[in-house]
Amino acid sequence: MGFTDRFVYFPTRALDGGTPASIGLAYEEVRLRTSDGVRLHAWFVPGGRERPTLLFLHGNAGNISHRLEKLAILHELGVAVLLLDYRGYGLSEGTPDEAGTYRDGDAAYDWLIQRGIQPTSLVVYGESLGGGVATDLAARRAVGGLILESTPTNMPDVARAHYPLLPAALLLSVRYDSLAKIASVDAPLLILHSTEDEIVPFEMAERLFRAARPPKRLVRLGGGHNDNFLVATDAYTSALRAFLRACGSVGGTR
Repeated sequence: MGFTDRFVYFPTRALDGGTPASIGLAYEEVRLRTSDGVRLHAWFVPGGRERPTLLFLHGNAGNISHRLEKLAILHELGVAVLLLDYRGYGLSEGTPDEAGTYRDGDAAYDWLIQRGIQPTSLVVYGESLGGGVATDLAARRAVGGLILESTPTNMPDVARAHYPLLPAALLLSVRYDSLAKIASVDAPLLILHSTEDEIVPFEMAERLFRAARPPKRLVRLGGGHNDNFLVATDAYTSALRAFLRACGSVGGTR
């Protein structure tokens, strides 16, 4: 892992947060292979009939075992969910890097398509850094919708927000430039972001929203970067249900 990568990726190898079974959900262990030969680990949690499938791409820390609270909410909305660990995270092989995480997203997308999921029924959900992976994927592949939660415009912008005296060139090798790619996304867009986000400033959500094509919606949440879906659960869940319904699905109930 390069010098600049150490400021971006904080993987955890141990699945110490539990499994979907820990919250009473049936699931399938999934093993994927990327185009460059890296073996990845994922969980697939089935949903209801005639509901979309979510490809969930998590943020830069931990692994899929640390997203069970969010998985519970998504499951109650009736969707099927594929939770992917990037290379170097959890039980996935390798070491994370930007190009590699894009390949990881492609491998998960391909697995779902090969399973019979239609692109119009596939919604890509990117959390924080995962939003950069999700935006890249949705800009290149057909999807039924894109959800961005707490997503940066790009990594140099995050670096400048926290370290204004740090030369931006130090992070140019790790960009995740969603702002440059989001206009190429031809699918409904939902942006979820806390106005009090202490890591990714809310104005980045506003810039992404302005750059995106319609149909699009920006929902303001409370809480911080990592707990907004818990602090603002009602707003979070309502926004997701409405978005999934607008994408042609019928949302679940809570």
